[in-house]
Amino acid sequence: MGLVVNIIYRRYSKMKMIENTLLVEKYRPHTIDEFVGNEFLKEKITNYITEQDIPHLLFFGRPGTGKTTLAKILVRHIDCDYIYINASDENSVDIMRTKIKTFSSSMSLKKMKIVILDESDYITPNAQAALRNIMETFSKITRFILTCNYVDRVIEPIQSRCQEFEIYPPSKSDIAKHIHGILEAERIEYEQNVLAEIINSYYPDLRKIINCIQKQSITGKLLLDKTALMESDYKQKILQLLESPDKKTWRSIRQVVANNKIRDFSLAYRFLYDKVDDYASNGAGQVLLTIAQYQHWDAVVVDKEINFMACIISILDVTSNG
Repeated sequence: MGLVVNIIYRRYSKMKMIENTLLVEKYRPHTIDEFVGNEFLKEKITNYITEQDIPHLLFFGRPGTGKTTLAKILVRHIDCDYIYINASDENSVDIMRTKIKTFSSSMSLKKMKIVILDESDYITPNAQAALRNIMETFSKITRFILTCNYVDRVIEPIQSRCQEFEIYPPSKSDIAKHIHGILEAERIEYEQNVLAEIINSYYPDLRKIINCIQKQSITGKLLLDKTALMESDYKQKILQLLESPDKKTWRSIRQVVANNKIRDFSLAYRFLYDKVDDYASNGAGQVLLTIAQYQHWDAVVVDKEINFMACIISILDVTSNG
């Protein structure tokens, strides 16, 4: 019996020594001091941790800015039972009425229970209506932390039950300092211009920047592969095509969209807006009006891909005739 226990112990000890090889997880902040940017919000989070109490919270902002990380920091430092649900996968009324309601109403030895609903903008309207009632009924013992990219997709009754905080992207300088720390810790050599190119390509998505750093670090040195940068982010490829248009440009962009199986074009419209000066030296004002129009239609059209491609064709028409 003793021999079996020793074998199990040795296996467990070996498992504990294994570190996460994904840099984005290995260097995910575990304390509020490690979190990058959003100093005012960090003060609020510190107060919640000190008081060991939180209201219902709604964190929203662009992808890769740390919404989920903040939620996990809170449950790690508050004495609570918690459940994590990725609402992009589990977003139905049944999930609200069974999994979440069961957890919210059950007994607990802890003072508080917390439900993290990640990507809550994917919860169906009927499920959001059911969630609204659960949040109110069990608010004395269960609090909710919702994260989302697009707060307008969360119904107003849920928003009104939460304290809302927009998570702003850290500055490029703050991101550069953070990445520098990772590169130093991993003993990866790099040149400043290479690091700047990667940060500029993926800013403000810190998660993508870290993943790119890991992908392009070869034999202990960070190398720049512009082709890989464009291929890993469809938006960069679209930008390249818009910067050097020809008669086949719209077909090439259509192929990029199809190859990447894009279903949500919200980030693409924002990217077209952010980079308008790079590809629309002629008629930039009209291009902005075009983007605004098609972005508005995106919310109501049946086929979002057709709407996006119509936007691209209109942009090419403006830039070629401007």
